[in-house]
Amino acid sequence: MSASVAVVTGFLRLPSIQKSQNPSFLFSRPKRSLVRPISASSSELPENVRNFWKWLGDQGVVSGKSPAEPAVVQEGLGLVARRDIGRNEVVLEIPKRLWINPETVTASKIGPLCGGLKPWVSVALFLVREKYAQDSSWRVYLDMLPQSTDSTVFWSEEELAELKGTQLLSTTLGVKEFVENEFLKLEQEILLPNKDLFSSRITLDDFIWAFGILKSRAFSRLRGQNLVLIPLADLINHNPAITTEDYAYEIKGAGLFSRDLLFSLKSPVYVEAGQQIYIQYDLNKSNAELALDYGFVELNPNRNSYTLTIEIPESDPFYGDKLDIAETNGMGETGYFDIVDGQTLPAGMLQYLRLVALGGSDAFLLESIFNNTIWGHLELPVSRSNEELICRVVRDACKSALSGLSTTIEEDEKLLEEGKLNHRLEIALKIRIGEKRVLQQIDQIFKDRELELDVLEYYQERRLKDLGLVGEQGDIIFWETK
Repeated sequence: MSASVAVVTGFLRLPSIQKSQNPSFLFSRPKRSLVRPISASSSELPENVRNFWKWLGDQGVVSGKSPAEPAVVQEGLGLVARRDIGRNEVVLEIPKRLWINPETVTASKIGPLCGGLKPWVSVALFLVREKYAQDSSWRVYLDMLPQSTDSTVFWSEEELAELKGTQLLSTTLGVKEFVENEFLKLEQEILLPNKDLFSSRITLDDFIWAFGILKSRAFSRLRGQNLVLIPLADLINHNPAITTEDYAYEIKGAGLFSRDLLFSLKSPVYVEAGQQIYIQYDLNKSNAELALDYGFVELNPNRNSYTLTIEIPESDPFYGDKLDIAETNGMGETGYFDIVDGQTLPAGMLQYLRLVALGGSDAFLLESIFNNTIWGHLELPVSRSNEELICRVVRDACKSALSGLSTTIEEDEKLLEEGKLNHRLEIALKIRIGEKRVLQQIDQIFKDRELELDVLEYYQERRLKDLGLVGEQGDIIFWETK
């Protein structure tokens, strides 16, 4: 088994860029307002927001009868009810001509240049160009957008240092590197050869701003629309108390005899006049994803997660066989498993671990005769050496990850209790606490499993039982011959 151990001890990589952070970038912030909202009808509202509300009125989108309006709230800006609003009642409807999406870019002056770009890259470029164009038809909307959010992509090096050792830090740095690479390609292929179309020098910071705006404000999962900015609707904030995403918004026809489309936003709950209207952004995002996308986290422990990245090393002598088995069962060379605070291990994780660790005297299970049954066999312990190996590798990885976090849970909790923290430091502390809790949970699961190694039933014992060669007490049955 020692030779096998040397091969597979590197199959677990920590920390990792979480699998959910891929180049399909989408979706702003939470809590019930504790202060009196300053509404659009008030002179206390910032001038740019008043101008935006007037612009919407001029476009025929809002009126004195509109059920909701922009307001200054605890989160910054939000939507506040002008009257009582019922559950599932329509709050606003925005026609397609006021959406910003890849179609908007195609119809613009830079449309011919953007045909080969990723959709989000083309929309980001459009936003930056319009931001600097004094005659932009989107000027009033763009003037209302924030210069940054509390998303970790906008954090300074000093602020990011508070995330040292966390998966969120590695994810953030990975995303920023990805965005920078996209910008460098854009600069060489579009910006420099077409300076006449861009009135201002567009920088990486501009591009990151546009990326952050799309990440925090764009809607997705809409009929025919996977990346779309909806002015006014994008002021809607998130509330963790709302536990359904169903039917909060949709795209629908403008009428029986109209080809136009409307973005329709509904309130998922009853809202009293003067109170803020909320939706649920995404029930499945972890706190790390919420922090990266929107710049907030929740207290809900189910939002705390840690992604274990397990891979079949190419140096493994059984690499091909293991990869075939993994792919046959809907997996691949690398497996990503999100472990959530207080929940059991994800389905398939133990099977995948056992597969990757197979070797030595257990390698016979990789023979073709077992192709149709091996995944079922891997649901249960294979051998003591195999189970011991996966326990040791996972526990070592957890200890390594925990050692990269310089504070304890107790120290971080004490800082939170003392209060007087800026929002970003508070996010960092909650992320650190959440990741440490999950890592400790994973370590405890496999520590408990190590204590059971001598009493677990392994493949050979199960096989002998199936053949009737082992009694109920585990003793081997012998037959006497006459």
